[in-house]
Parts: sequence; C-alpha cells; structure tokens
Amino acid sequence: MPTISKKGINIPSSPIRKLVPYADKAKQNGIDILHLNIGQPDIKSPVESINAIKDIDLELLKYEYSQGSYEFRKNLCLYYSGHNINVSPDDIITTVGASEALSFTMNSICDPGDEVIIPEPFYANYNGFAHASDVKVIPVTSKIEDNFALPSLESFEKKINKRTKAILICNPCNPTGYVYSKEEIISIANLAKKNDLFIVVDEVYREFIYTDLKHYSILEDKMFFDNAILIDSTSKRYSLCGARIGFIVSKNSNFIETCLKFALARLSPPTLALIAANKALNSDQKYIDGVISEYSHRREVLIDELSKINDIEFSNPMGAFYSIIKLPVKNAEDFAKFLLTDFSINNESVMVAPASGFYSSENNGEDEVRIAFVLNSERIKRAVNIINIGLKEYTG
Repeated sequence: MPTISKKGINIPSSPIRKLVPYADKAKQNGIDILHLNIGQPDIKSPVESINAIKDIDLELLKYEYSQGSYEFRKNLCLYYSGHNINVSPDDIITTVGASEALSFTMNSICDPGDEVIIPEPFYANYNGFAHASDVKVIPVTSKIEDNFALPSLESFEKKINKRTKAILICNPCNPTGYVYSKEEIISIANLAKKNDLFIVVDEVYREFIYTDLKHYSILEDKMFFDNAILIDSTSKRYSLCGARIGFIVSKNSNFIETCLKFALARLSPPTLALIAANKALNSDQKYIDGVISEYSHRREVLIDELSKINDIEFSNPMGAFYSIIKLPVKNAEDFAKFLLTDFSINNESVMVAPASGFYSSENNGEDEVRIAFVLNSERIKRAVNIINIGLKEYTG
C-alpha cells in the first residue's frame, strides 16, 4: 500500500476547526451552535465590495499578475501611507490570504531545519506553516498573569543560535488580544537586527485596538527595512475572509524577489477576489469606524460576562477580537467536546477552540480555550452563560 509522507502525518490539526465533526453532529440533532471558535466576523462586508461582484461585467475571467494587480498594490500603498508606512507597489506581493503570505515567507527565508522564534501562545496555523516548510518553531512562553505581554528580551536571546532565521510576532495578537507597544516592537526589532535575523510581524488586526495605545508598525522605522517583513490581509478589517486576499510587504528587495518566485509558481491570486478587496480599500471610513466601535462594545460585554464566572482567568483583549480563558479543568479540549456532545441550554451550545494547539511547548494550554468575540452582544451573553453553567455541570 502507498505510504503517506511523515510531513503530512506530523502536521498538526487546527484547534480552531478540529472539533467541527462534533459541532456538525450537534446541529444534526437540532442544537444551534454559537461559534466562538473561529475568527469569522458576522459584520457585513463593505457594500462597495459586494456591489463590485454583483455588477461585474466581464467576458473573460483571466489570470491576474502573480504579485496582484498594479491598481490594487497602488491602492494598498495609499492605505499604508495613512498609517505612517511608506512603500511602493514593488514592495508588495498579493497572496491567497495571510496564510499563503506566511507560507511564502517561511519558504523564502528558511531552509529545512532552520528555526523561527515565536512568543506563545500564537496563531495555531503558524505551527502548520512551519511543519509544511520543514521549519522548527522555537517558543518563548508568555504568561496569562502578565496578560500575555512580550516575554523578556533575555528569553529570546537564549533561543538564538546558528539555525535561527527569524522572530515572528502577531500585533495585535491572535489568540491573546495583547497589543505590543512601540517600545516592545522596537526592542524586539533591535534584537533581530543585532543578530542578522528577519523580524516578521503579522499585522492583520492593525485597526482593532480598544485602549489608548496606538498601533506601531514594524515598517514605520527605516532602520529595520532590511530585516522587516509585514504580513497583512483584508479578511478581518473588511469582513472578507472568503475572498482570501492577503499580502506580504517588505523593503528588502532580495526577499520580495524570492517570494515572487513562489507567487509565480502558483500563478496568481483570485481575480474576482482582488476586485472585491480593491473596492474595500476605497470604502467609506465610516465603515471601519463602525466595525471598530461594534467590536469595542462586544469586548466590553465579553469582559463583563466572563467576570461573572468563578475560578477562571482570562486575558484582557487590548486588540484583535480574541481572549484566552484559563478554566478550572484539567483538559479543556475534553470540556469543549462536552459542550458539543452532552450539554445545551434551550437547544443552544457553544464551540470554543482548545488552546493547547496555540502553543508549541508540550503540555502548555491544556486547561485553556480561545474564544473569538465575533458574535453580536446578545449571542455573546448567551454563549458565556452556557460556558458558565456547562462548567458547573462538567466539574460536578
């Protein structure tokens, strides 16, 4: 019988989706599942994007340029200029979501066996991209009692060796909701520069900040241009997850030229999706302002409701739309399954993401889950109430 590759066998399952079979079965049994497991916004996409697809008049749906249309990349430059980031279309490669951007990046900067340092917990699919690229993730653990702030520079320095190629962070952070300050970004970028490493920053959630802290991008300082790689996407800020449009931005021309080889090999990003994403960039600023206001309100509701549950700890999300919750259980994944298979209130239950999959260190996060506050306030209240009562029944 033909054999499957070791890489394929060992690639980790996404904790965000691994419980889907249990959720599907619950739905078949008439249970409405409140999805807190996945960062799928329920806010409508910009009307400009939807109308662009509805009103399209094409006789031929052709390949787009491998790096994305010039018009789209030029529009992106205008968007970035509003965030104190000055780049040209040649500094940008459009990708099939931020996922492909991360995959291209790891394959462009790492050889098999090379290492990337990432503060954990981190976006679970970083593990998957690394495994697929034969790259080893080296974790530096942040703590829930510190609200998952950036660990000490010394803890990063201890992990650097001749195989280290990059430090990767997410700002604002998925899954913790932490926002790194300008000082933290500069300190970790200085460390990367000092050791001739790349500093890769996933800035997909740039707009989603709920404190007085201002987002600081890795590309705001020319000093880091040779080392800096920015990962971005239209998925979250414009509720265009299904369009799958992301981008890599860097002033390092050697890196961009290498990434372009991977982009050429996969031919092009989806043409229709680029049209929708391009229109989103030109959408009314009131759209983004309204989205941020809505998530800010949902965050307040979530914190208020979680505060009513005894014996839990949770990260206070400064940005993005996620929180890590430490539960009074030994196995949070088993509890997450219990909510889908054995528990409901008024024919409703909740799906959460077991947090162990957001760590690389063994046994970390076993008693934690990640939740995404992407539902409206009333549904968030019902979901947290289900978790609260479910915990009481589960723990007996």
